Amino acid sequence: MTTLVEAPLTVTFDVARALGRPWRFPLAELSSSRPVRDEYGVTDRRGWRRLVHTRTYTATGAGTLLTEEVLGDTGLPRWIAGPLEELVLRPRVLRAMQAHLDALAAAAARRGLDVVQVVGAAVVADGRVLVAQRHGGPYDGRWEFPGGKVEVGESETDGLVRECREELGLDIAPQAFVGEVVLDGAVAGGTPGASTMRLWWARPVGGTASALEHAELRWARPDELDALDWIPADRPLLPAVRTLLTRL
Repeated sequence: MTTLVEAPLTVTFDVARALGRPWRFPLAELSSSRPVRDEYGVTDRRGWRRLVHTRTYTATGAGTLLTEEVLGDTGLPRWIAGPLEELVLRPRVLRAMQAHLDALAAAAARRGLDVVQVVGAAVVADGRVLVAQRHGGPYDGRWEFPGGKVEVGESETDGLVRECREELGLDIAPQAFVGEVVLDGAVAGGTPGASTMRLWWARPVGGTASALEHAELRWARPDELDALDWIPADRPLLPAVRTLLTRL
């Protein structure tokens, strides 16, 4: 089953963990990798020889795509288990999971309103991407994709257009979502790890890029990206940006 949740990865993952699973008995954690995957299961439970419930979380331009997979073995002979699973267990599990997912999506969307979202722009022109060198602060001299915080009541892409105009004097047109990474530090008074940085591909449509708030701007080719000293949040996005540049 899949559900689109209108919230960033970290929010969706944390809310899902807090709400648990739609089972009448507890499952034990088998593995977890915040905020992209977790797996819970149980063995030798009454009615189940083995049950594994896996969730995967995928960032998209519209939010987080939550995918649920349940694998179970009742331990009954196949000639009994087949009809029982198809006619009784499967419909019951699907109904319970759908109701749980609807509640989870609503709770995550509400929680997402309280999280300060950071957005970045991979502004591409002539096969190169615009990168900016920080001036001052703990990451002085390191490189990043331009962008900033989304304001209350503002969409991600509107926030990105505004930030690029303020930081660079450049008008951009966001094109497509590129990727999302967890921000380990606190953002706007929030807790560490609660916010994410979501990167969008954009095209320049007006103005001239100027280092209004940065030490330097540079148009970089794909083979130049790794050599730059990136801030921690942006470096994990480089493979996706290189792929973007080779496809345009």
